[in-house]
Amino acid sequence: MASEEGVIKIIRNKQVILRDYVSGFPKESDMQVVSSGTIKLKLPEGCEGVLVKNFYLSCDPYVKGRMTKRDPGSRYLDSFNPGSPISGYGVGKVLESGDSKFKEGDLVWGITGWEEYSLITGIATQSLFKIHNTHDVPRSYYTGILGMPGMTAYAGFYEVCSPKKGETVFVSAASGAVGQLCRPVCKALWYFPEGIDIYFDNVGGKILDAVLLNMRMNGRIAGCGMISQYNLEQPEGVHNLMSLIMKQVHLKGFLVFNYNHLYGKFLERVLPAIKKGKITYVEDVAEGHESAPAALIGLFAGRNVGKQVVVVSRE
Repeated sequence: MASEEGVIKIIRNKQVILRDYVSGFPKESDMQVVSSGTIKLKLPEGCEGVLVKNFYLSCDPYVKGRMTKRDPGSRYLDSFNPGSPISGYGVGKVLESGDSKFKEGDLVWGITGWEEYSLITGIATQSLFKIHNTHDVPRSYYTGILGMPGMTAYAGFYEVCSPKKGETVFVSAASGAVGQLCRPVCKALWYFPEGIDIYFDNVGGKILDAVLLNMRMNGRIAGCGMISQYNLEQPEGVHNLMSLIMKQVHLKGFLVFNYNHLYGKFLERVLPAIKKGKITYVEDVAEGHESAPAALIGLFAGRNVGKQVVVVSRE
């Protein structure tokens, strides 16, 4: 539905909102798809933000953490506000820009709302990346292999772990978005009779505990995520930390935001590999806002195969 206010078009803006804060495992009913909101397809006067039409939304496990009420400043990302749209990484097109880095018609990826149209302002505009390669790869890839998850895999593996030829690498949750990219660029083995040099941890908990006993001297562990712990009200303990000392293992947690300056270097490595078919990438695609709650919940039940993407518009 659209109307005119002078020359400014006002349209309904379908959104996925958080009903209330979540404790324990999230449910589809914790979210609601609404069409009651409206948005002006015009930047407010003097706004230095960006008005975006969303095409693809990314389902990522960290979103669950933002659905839980936390003390301000206790997390690297603030909690969502009940009654407001969920937000996360997505791909869209700029309709209007008050930011000199972007212009009308640009394709971008970064933090956006789970809605048809988003007004992105303030520090959130710093998360937006212009998409220069728009013809050789699907746009949806910028929610995954060419977006935040791909950058996370690159930063954790090459920058945090500094792999050397011949080393043994173990990646947990290698069927997901981050692990999927780690897997083709390292020697992923399921059995380690001689131990593990590098562990890329997306799971935590019991798997991390078991891996600690199997690390080799001077091994490196990149702490990327701990999906096994996200929905527990009382996180599990890790018991084999003495291995860090005895084997002089380096364990480092990291946030991808701190490596965004390497995005160009990342693309130079990954884009040619995709185009030459050296990397096989899998997407699990859900259609429409109505499918978004089930798609997100499915991450914690192992229902997705590959990167979980929600299509909200193809143009």
